Amino acid sequence: AEGWARHLKPGVLQPYSAGIQKHGLNRIAERVMFEVGVDISAHQSKRLSELEHIEFDYVITVCGHADEHCPVFPGDTTVIHAPFDDPPRLARDAESDEVALDIYRRVRDEIREYVRGLPDSL
Repeated sequence: AEGWARHLKPGVLQPYSAGIQKHGLNRIAERVMFEVGVDISAHQSKRLSELEHIEFDYVITVCGHADEHCPVFPGDTTVIHAPFDDPPRLARDAESDEVALDIYRRVRDEIREYVRGLPDSL
């Protein structure tokens, strides 16, 4: 989601990606984003606690676990949940590498359309 926000809405959004846990950069996600011209190879897995110094206007959670465990943010932060499938979880039992890639591509494209639809007023 951060990669799409930086690619599609530069100068409009200041995206940061973080989670409750660090998982490292997912190489399959990196590969499928590169397929569509978005290079996320320099992105790093971060914990939300590493961004405590930033006052967010909006926080968008993209998985059920984050939605259920999202901390309370101070001030006027608006929290929005945008439920997307979790590609690593779904691809874990995929019949083949190609089926796994298709799962990542589907979710990649769904997130792209979501980010495209975000109003510039965010």
